[in-house]
Amino acid sequence: MADRQDGLYALLEPAIVAMGYELVGIEHIQSGTPVLRIYIEQAEGISVDDCARVSHQVSGILDVEDPIPGDYSLEVSSPGIERPLFCAEHYERFIGERIFLQSRFADVLSGRRKYKGVIMACEAGVVRLLLDNGEEEVFPVEQIARAHLLVELGKKNKH
Repeated sequence: MADRQDGLYALLEPAIVAMGYELVGIEHIQSGTPVLRIYIEQAEGISVDDCARVSHQVSGILDVEDPIPGDYSLEVSSPGIERPLFCAEHYERFIGERIFLQSRFADVLSGRRKYKGVIMACEAGVVRLLLDNGEEEVFPVEQIARAHLLVELGKKNKH
């Protein structure tokens, strides 16, 4: 799966960047009706027209290159307020923010895979999280199945 994601990044990122956007992340969701979701960003924000432009460009590339077998729906979106975190740079950017994190592997002792807490650091590809219960945990980025910012009502997030 990581190889496919890397291949999709390599295939799509140059075109998206050439259009003036940042490719934030790609999700290929295979449960139910398969979906290829592409998150884009730019300093001025993302409009519906931006998503449509990128969708049109990416559709053409995907039609020609055909990197994903079978049928799927293509979605292009901004990362949104509870933006997903895909790479070490994202965790570094959002140090001090509260996140939800799901590990690829269950903790050996507790069987736990889902965590909420504040990002304390991200160094050498390892995220250090201060959990809601006051404990600290570390997660290698490659062992994180998914993560996203948590927006707390009544509290202004830094970003």
